[in-house]
Amino acid sequence: MAISFCRPMLVKVALGTKTDLIICSYDDYFLVMVTQIGSMGTILHAKKEEGVSIHPTFAVSVIFGKRDEPMLMACARQLIEHISNSGSSKPLVLSLGLKDHSLETLKGVASALIENRLW
Repeated sequence: MAISFCRPMLVKVALGTKTDLIICSYDDYFLVMVTQIGSMGTILHAKKEEGVSIHPTFAVSVIFGKRDEPMLMACARQLIEHISNSGSSKPLVLSLGLKDHSLETLKGVASALIENRLW
């Protein structure tokens, strides 16, 4: 049986827009859902690549949704790097349903997630 812990919260992120966050920790991955539009939006998968290199590498892919939004990929990359640097090897499934994909919005989202992290 997989043990999980979820933290639902409501915060104001990015220019005062109401943003719902849910952060879940399962035995084998982290699930993070962020929405300003009431739906899941784009779903991404991010993980640390295991290899012989001294420097870690990270893989990010879009599972469903917008594949032409590099800022969403950058947000997932930043979060998986933070998870890895915190000592966890779990991959991340990230759902981003945002009104806009600006740098300012995604920085606010990443900051809120890191501040309320479960890793």
